[in-house]
Amino acid sequence: MENDKKIVPNSIGGQAVIEGVMMRGPKEIATAVRTPEGEITVDKKPIQSLSMKCKFLKAPILRGVIAFFESMAIGIKSLMFSAEFYDIEDEEQAPSKFDKFLEKIFGNKLQDALIYFSVAIALIFGIGLFILLPTVVVGFVKKLVENHIIANFAEGVLRIIIFLTYIIMISRLKDIQRVFEYHGAEHKTIHCYEHGEELTVENVRKYTTLHPRCGTSFLLIVMIVSIIIFSFISWENIWIRLVLRLLLLPLVAGISYEIIKFAGRSEHPITCAISKPGMLLQKFTTREPDDSQIEVAIQALKNVLPQSREEDKW
Repeated sequence: MENDKKIVPNSIGGQAVIEGVMMRGPKEIATAVRTPEGEITVDKKPIQSLSMKCKFLKAPILRGVIAFFESMAIGIKSLMFSAEFYDIEDEEQAPSKFDKFLEKIFGNKLQDALIYFSVAIALIFGIGLFILLPTVVVGFVKKLVENHIIANFAEGVLRIIIFLTYIIMISRLKDIQRVFEYHGAEHKTIHCYEHGEELTVENVRKYTTLHPRCGTSFLLIVMIVSIIIFSFISWENIWIRLVLRLLLLPLVAGISYEIIKFAGRSEHPITCAISKPGMLLQKFTTREPDDSQIEVAIQALKNVLPQSREEDKW
């Protein structure tokens, strides 16, 4: 990493998919996938964000909530695109009665319906495992702790432990390790662009796989912010606690978005300290990519670059 170079402020983000990388630029999204034949295919689409239609949605905190849900939908769409090239099911197999029923109900909107359903399932799983489960578990031992601040802190610590255990466990899966290599390629390529260098395999290779604006870091910040905000909630009734946590989640996500966005724009010691835990966690969610994976990430990024860097601002 060449630390003496000035980082160019930008709004480039991305995500690893199956044998590929999705990049999101200021105006477009591109998903590049290495097909089984060894070729790179790219799916490029314009960004259609609610914040572009309603300016008030760009307000701090609120923009983070919108970005969180839209990122989930975009990520699932990209995953579905990449999965099309590695579908092991028999394409000639006749659709089941259930498939026909769904097609009859949703028509040509079936894929959109499946995407929103997938987002809902992902949210239910994430909220249930990382938010509600710790609340319920600590609720059983609450009678041993009179101070609700201590109880909330214990809940937050348990939440982080569950999250870290989940990350470490999935990082050991062979198929996931391959995705994490593309995750590393995504970060290295974005670093190269941010440092103003030409996007070549040689230039990209020398950069780190860790990035302060990574989604992994965002999720860890969400855990920490939730500890602070939830500490103000009493422990008198478990159902009230669960409902309040659900209602406060958008606020937690919005604040976390502002923190990680700020941390990604500066190399000040304070922001580096904020980014450090998430960067360390990325050692589990990123791996060193090979040159062919870097080529895919470069192709995805080139397809979302603005015509000039003046367009590419936060």
